Amino acid sequence: MEWFKVVAFVVCVLPTAHCASDSIAWCYHLPSCNDTTWPRISPQYCSGSRQSPINIVSASATPNDKLTEFTFFKYDNTSAMTSIENTGDTVKVTLKSGVKISGGDLSEQYDSLQFHLHWGNGSSVPGAEHTVDGKRYPMELHIVNSKSSYNGNTSLAVKDSTGLAALGFFIEVMPGNSTGQPQSWRNLTSYLANITQKGQKVSIAAGFSLDDLLVGVDRTKYYRYLGSLTTPACNEAVVWTVFKEPIKVSKDLIDLFSTTLHFNDSMSPLMTNVYRSLQPAQKVWTQSIKASASTTCFSLGLLLLSLTLGWSWS
Repeated sequence: MEWFKVVAFVVCVLPTAHCASDSIAWCYHLPSCNDTTWPRISPQYCSGSRQSPINIVSASATPNDKLTEFTFFKYDNTSAMTSIENTGDTVKVTLKSGVKISGGDLSEQYDSLQFHLHWGNGSSVPGAEHTVDGKRYPMELHIVNSKSSYNGNTSLAVKDSTGLAALGFFIEVMPGNSTGQPQSWRNLTSYLANITQKGQKVSIAAGFSLDDLLVGVDRTKYYRYLGSLTTPACNEAVVWTVFKEPIKVSKDLIDLFSTTLHFNDSMSPLMTNVYRSLQPAQKVWTQSIKASASTTCFSLGLLLLSLTLGWSWS
């Protein structure tokens, strides 16, 4: 989860030792700052016991009838995405004020602040952060949400064990030989050519929504666990929701991320393999089978009732 390229807090390994500056420099691609070094450069959390991402073992997920459906506010708004930026380690899309989520056993309403992506090296070298039963998808999209009571102040949110809620969506290659599909992803990736270098940022024109980008995903089916930011400072402040069904995007659009963007300027390496290694397992929950069965039985009951009434009227 790309949260901040530079994390604003002071790091002191020992009380009398020299402190780093008010930021932590980290990366994915250099031995001096890749994820093997994060527990050293950001020891407070990156070496903690509640770290993300993880491998989700579907058969071990514990049923929880509190994991209800989410309510998504303004996810259908075609002007909710304001800008897209190359941060030097991902693509980040900033969202307008008023985009929110609730439900899903969250303690309160959360503001949707931004989303970003993780990928490997083209569609053939997967780079999603989470895995399910050992399977890694080509890409993963993270929507970052902060408790509405913090009014967008992420400095406060990261100090709260449930201050942030992350929605993780896998992305897989669309079956067949389609290109440029779906249209919403063609729209999004059309901006990549304008942000090839670190720090470049452009406005997004109205015309497609978050719902459009999440097309085809049943958002009632998901996994839940308590984890962390997946980049330094790795704060253990995240309620993770990882949706079971992937977004399907054509191969050519997935490949654009690893063939268009650079870590720094145009002479620097292409931005590839931007994901953190798997961390130790955490307890994972999923929807209650009983609750799902009850919904199915209720639906079947209504169908049978309507058929019975239909026969009686005939």
